[in-house]
Amino acid sequence: MKKCVLLLLFLSSFLALSQKKYPANYFRSPLDIPIELSGAFGELRSNHFHAGMDIKTQKRNGLKVYATADGYVSRIKVALWGYGKVIYITHQNGYTSVYAHLSKFRDGIQEYIKKIQYKKKSYETGNVFPEENEIFVKKGQVIGYSGSTGGFVAPHLHYEIRDTKTEHIINPMLFGLRVKDQKKPRINALLGYPIKSNSHINSSNRKQVINFKKTSDSTYIANRITASGKIGFGVNTYDRLGEALNKNGVYSIEMRVNDKRLYYHDVETFSFAESKFINLLIDYPHYAKYRRRIQKTFRERSNKLSIYDGLVNDGVLDIKEGMSYQIQIIVKDFSGNTSSLKIPVVGKKSNSFFERLLDTTNYKVLSADFTKFSKNGVTVAFPKNTFYEDTYLDFDIHKEEVQVHRPNIPLDKRFTITFDSTRYKNKDLDRMYIANINNKKYPSYIKTIKRKDKVFATTKTLGKYTLLVDNQKPKIYNPNFKENAWVTRLKFLTIRISDSQSGIKSYEAFIDDEWILMEYDLKKKKLSYDFRDKKLVGSKHIFKLVVSDNVGNTNTYTSTFYRK
Repeated sequence: MKKCVLLLLFLSSFLALSQKKYPANYFRSPLDIPIELSGAFGELRSNHFHAGMDIKTQKRNGLKVYATADGYVSRIKVALWGYGKVIYITHQNGYTSVYAHLSKFRDGIQEYIKKIQYKKKSYETGNVFPEENEIFVKKGQVIGYSGSTGGFVAPHLHYEIRDTKTEHIINPMLFGLRVKDQKKPRINALLGYPIKSNSHINSSNRKQVINFKKTSDSTYIANRITASGKIGFGVNTYDRLGEALNKNGVYSIEMRVNDKRLYYHDVETFSFAESKFINLLIDYPHYAKYRRRIQKTFRERSNKLSIYDGLVNDGVLDIKEGMSYQIQIIVKDFSGNTSSLKIPVVGKKSNSFFERLLDTTNYKVLSADFTKFSKNGVTVAFPKNTFYEDTYLDFDIHKEEVQVHRPNIPLDKRFTITFDSTRYKNKDLDRMYIANINNKKYPSYIKTIKRKDKVFATTKTLGKYTLLVDNQKPKIYNPNFKENAWVTRLKFLTIRISDSQSGIKSYEAFIDDEWILMEYDLKKKKLSYDFRDKKLVGSKHIFKLVVSDNVGNTNTYTSTFYRK
């Protein structure tokens, strides 16, 4: 009973603090359905934190999306990737709300953006900034419809709240948006990290998995470990909300040592610029190998995240011989549901322990210096501070494959890989490109620049690269009309396109030699033209589609149709 009272007091004080800092009743929900999340704010994603909350839309597109408060539309963007179709609304209270992956905009906004698309002759608009109060919206007014635009995403609404001046993203739940959640976070894995070469855990100075067991719904206890010197810990954890099965991120992680806090971070707010340092928050090599994110409860020297609070010695423990330590890692979700993992530690030196092997090669990068290596006609060049620390790299060439280490080290900047192309024929060079082949089954095109005697590209991914030649035209297929057919009853003209090698770079469509807007559904590989866009003159019409891939191969499709 006493524990329940203390928990209620904690929740009350937590919510009261949030309400004082952020207006809790200013914003309404962006949807008229119960809020269930497929993605929580601040979740760990590839190279970034999730910048909003992903709200489920019952596995369908077309739900009405509402302005969550009075304001004006300050930005609109249409893109094939990223946020897809997105609206930004600036509010008088100093915040901006963001609504992404829309299927379409509401009447008025839809026509506004189509005029820009036709003017630019492009589906993608880039950022469009209407004049202040040019498009004013009221709280609860429909601004668009939910969708799945912006890459290979399932139907959902991505919703954000940002500080208008700083562009910092803030957890929408701090503004009163609530999700039913009685489930406690789950802790799945615990790793121990000897920080220094003379540190050890269980007679080893290699990082290691530490076994633990669950003792109740919310508590775990690890096997006792012996340690010496400076060490740290990391956990894999997730949270489930309501009845949904999605593995969402947690709100905060704390580490206490003998009941004194040494480490704490939460995902109240962060900036886009710092989001990349997620790769130092997690054990990046472990994730690269096992696809499982371990969050460290200590901060690396180069980590510039602002999510930390009150760190002691950056969360690094200094274990002394003969001393006993009770470590407790506490994980919470936004609703205050809590799980904790206790780790008993005894300080004990070991004269014989397993040493981790030093990773040395002939190719060392000093992080503070520009570094370049060349071998057999291939050069890799790393600008200053590409790496977060000094690093030994594997660099080798076998037949036509270039090995630039392994993709298990995070990079802060892009590096350049250059191939000497003088040994290739001109006709091959015209259709040649650099590909990442970490997944050999699906080579990935890297934007390639060609000069007379070389081809080069920049990338932030280590691993295997090669030169490939693409001589195949993009495919154009499956139109929803036949040659010389009447299509008066069709609302949309559709056709599919694809490219299996370097990938599609651009497309242009015309009816009677006039450019038309065709929306590109990446998942279905389908282009669609809305016949309501413009009135056609006469009954006979010529449709033309030109599709180009990333190395310049072009395919053209023409067909005649009739329409009253």
